[in-house]
Amino acid sequence: MAYSHEAREVTLASGRKSSFYFDGKQTTLHPEGLSLVAEGMLELVLLHFPECQAVGGPTLGADPLTAGVVMQSWRNSSPLHGFIVRKNPKGHGTRAWIEGAKHLRLGMRVVLLEDVITTGGSLIRACEKVRAAGLVPKGVVVLVDREEGGREALEAEGLKVFSLFRKSELLNG
Repeated sequence: MAYSHEAREVTLASGRKSSFYFDGKQTTLHPEGLSLVAEGMLELVLLHFPECQAVGGPTLGADPLTAGVVMQSWRNSSPLHGFIVRKNPKGHGTRAWIEGAKHLRLGMRVVLLEDVITTGGSLIRACEKVRAAGLVPKGVVVLVDREEGGREALEAEGLKVFSLFRKSELLNG
């Protein structure tokens, strides 16, 4: 299975500099990788958020995750709807921030997905859009937690956070 960790200087979405980079899309855009990640994420969603009715998150990291988890939920007879939170509102038509909204209802309990969290900023912004759309975010499930304050920032927003992997496990284990 494809997995990418690179030991090189990069600038993260948060604006921080780092000497290592987790490229979650190398895993989530690989057939075996997405299958395994979706299975693991769905397990965490069902275990920790049994009230969840939909999953989604900020584009681009959450796009394959959302598709994989939604498909896996159907296969497991526990169907969840999916949605994607845009970085900017759609420039035409509905000017929507959230794609997939026609399948969602006000008050639906949702879980946000993401490939990698550092500071949690992208997920906090996505959570604001989700709340503004009348949905109720209950928590977050991520592929990799870089352990750089994102979990704490999200928990301060009232969200429970679960990850399949933590940086310390991947780099030291």
